[in-house]
Amino acid sequence: MSDYEWFKKAVYDLTKIDLNAYKEKQMKRRIDTLIGKYEAKGYDEFAGMLKKDREVLNTFVNYLTINVSEFFRNPDQWRLMDQQMVPELMGKFGKNLKIWSAACSTGDEPYTIVMLLSKHVPLNQINILATDLDTVAIAKAKLGVYNEKEISGVPSEFKSKYFTKTPDGMFAVSNDIKSRVTFKQADLLRDPYPKNYHLIVCRNVLIYFTEEAKDITFRKYYEALAPGGILFIGATEQIINYKDIGFERKNSFYYERPSK
Repeated sequence: MSDYEWFKKAVYDLTKIDLNAYKEKQMKRRIDTLIGKYEAKGYDEFAGMLKKDREVLNTFVNYLTINVSEFFRNPDQWRLMDQQMVPELMGKFGKNLKIWSAACSTGDEPYTIVMLLSKHVPLNQINILATDLDTVAIAKAKLGVYNEKEISGVPSEFKSKYFTKTPDGMFAVSNDIKSRVTFKQADLLRDPYPKNYHLIVCRNVLIYFTEEAKDITFRKYYEALAPGGILFIGATEQIINYKDIGFERKNSFYYERPSK
């Protein structure tokens, strides 16, 4: 057994995170960077540090997750959501849509969804579940404070309405928006999925998963959707076997669980 194979087992025993589900080359590169930072002499010594030091373990778990997120990323896809998907979903399910932002990172995505939905319904009718593995990212999401670059993609109508500039030059998202999102820690590879959701948004995360882990996750999303519900994935992703799973493809990045 190689050192890395042994290390993956040690990590699973400690955290229940299965590193086999992530592409090995990318994951090893991230872990090797962290090992260098802590000046450990390899996987064995680093595993010992993870067992002994809770702070190192928390840093490791949070470092594993890939936090690349931004408001209104790929604007054309959000425009399609605004003009077609949301009206369709509200036509089927009414105005109180059940929405899950999976792997929500630092909150950019669930807050984007709330702002977009605010064009269709009053804010008090909007409730988003947002989950991520990374507790540090969730803490930043709950805080809801971003720098100018991070909110550069927010349309001016929302920027002026829902963000306030702080004395230190940051931008705080309004409590009216924050209160519509419930953040929870969850592992897509291990934890049970919620059920009967009308819209699931999971973008630019599964590209780091192995093909097998991707397939399992897409199948779980299918089961988590209500019939007629929609899965919205990232611009760098595709569900190659969507027909086998049962999805109908509405657009390059939108997949529907058929009503029948």
